[in-house]
Amino acid sequence: MAKVLAINAGSSTLKWQLFAMPEERVIASGLVDRLNLPGSIFKVKLANGEKYSETQDNITNKLAAAMVLTRLKSYGILQHLREITGVGHRVVAGGEIFKDSAVITPTVLKQIKALKDYAPLHNPVQAYYIEVFAQLLPHAQQVAVFDTALYTQLPTVNYLYAIPYAYYEKFGARKYGAHGTSHRYVAARTAELLKRPLADLKLITLHLGSGSSITAFDHGRALDTSMGFTPLAGVMMGTRSGDIDASLVAFLAEKLHKTMPEMIGILNHHSGLLGISELSPDQRDLEQTQEERPKSKLALDMFVNRVVRYVGSYVAELGGVDAVVFTAGSGENGIAMRQAIADKLAYLGIAIDPAKNDFRGQERVVSPDGNAVKVLVVPTNEELMIVRDVARLTQE
Repeated sequence: MAKVLAINAGSSTLKWQLFAMPEERVIASGLVDRLNLPGSIFKVKLANGEKYSETQDNITNKLAAAMVLTRLKSYGILQHLREITGVGHRVVAGGEIFKDSAVITPTVLKQIKALKDYAPLHNPVQAYYIEVFAQLLPHAQQVAVFDTALYTQLPTVNYLYAIPYAYYEKFGARKYGAHGTSHRYVAARTAELLKRPLADLKLITLHLGSGSSITAFDHGRALDTSMGFTPLAGVMMGTRSGDIDASLVAFLAEKLHKTMPEMIGILNHHSGLLGISELSPDQRDLEQTQEERPKSKLALDMFVNRVVRYVGSYVAELGGVDAVVFTAGSGENGIAMRQAIADKLAYLGIAIDPAKNDFRGQERVVSPDGNAVKVLVVPTNEELMIVRDVARLTQE
C-alpha cells in the first residue's frame, strides 16, 4: 500500500492529507493555521476520528512541514518516512508553461519560482514547501498540481484582454484563472452525482470562500472563469475587490499618495467584504451583524450581486445551463447566501428548495424536484485531485 501526501499551502496556512493509494482512503489530515504568528495552531485528525491539537507561538513554514511528519510517526500512522512514496503540491500559477500537473524536477521548480509574478502570495511559499519536503522526504516523488492548468485551454476570445496583442506575446498578459483544481473536482463529481457524462453537461461551478471564483464548463471543457491574470479579478471576495476600473486605481493612487504595489496590496488585503463592511471579511460575522449594521448587509448584498452577474453572463455564454454547483467555505455552508443567489437567478430557471437547502457541508441536490436546472452543493476536495495526479504521473 502506497501512501501519498497532499500539500495545500497558503500564505498563512498549511493544509495536508495523507492518503492510502490506490484505494484513495484518507489516513490522516490536518491544518497548521496562523503560521509565523502568535498562537499558531497545529491540528490533526486521524481516520478513526481521533483529533489532536496543539498551540505554540510562531510556527514557521519549515517547522510546520517537519511537525506533519514527526506527528504522523508519534501518532503511529507511520513507522518510517519511507512509507510516503509521493508528495503532491498545490501550486497556484503555472502560466502557459504547465498545461497539466508535472513531476517536479530542478527545472520545474525553477519555473515555478519564475512564475511568482503571477501569484506573488502563493508561488513563492509553495516552491519553498517543495524544497522543504524534498529535504525531508528525499525518496518520495513530488508532483506539482497547478490551479491554472484547467484554464490554459480557454477559448482565445475569453483569455485575452483587449490590450495591445504584443503584451500577450511579450509578457504573457492574459487570463490565467485560479482554483482550477477545485473546479475540476467539483465538475467531475457533479457529473457522477447526476449520473451523466461530464462531456454532456453545461455547468457553472461556484467556488465561494475567502477567495471566490466562478467557472463555466461547456461539455467538459472550461469555457470561462472569473479570476484573471491574478486571483484579484472576478467577483468580490473576503478581502479582494474583484473587478475594478483600472483608471480608478490610478486615481486613488494619486489621491492617497500610494505606489501601484501599495494599491494592489489594498485591493488584495483591505477591500471586498472587509472593505465595505469595515468589520470583517467573514460572511458569518456579517450575517450576524447585518440587522444592526447597514454596512454588513451592504457587503453581503454586493457579494450576491457580483456572483449573480457572473452566473448570468455565463448562462448566456453557454447558451443555457444544466446545473449550478456551490462549493468551498461559503458555498458549502452558507445557507442564506445560497438561497439569496438562487432567488436572484429565478428568471433563468435556477431555484433552491429552502427545505433541501437547510444543511451545511454535504453533497446534496438542493433544487426542487423536477427542476430542469439542477442546483447542487458539492464539497470540494482539492487534496483528492492532487493525489490522483501524483498516482497518474508517477505510474506512467
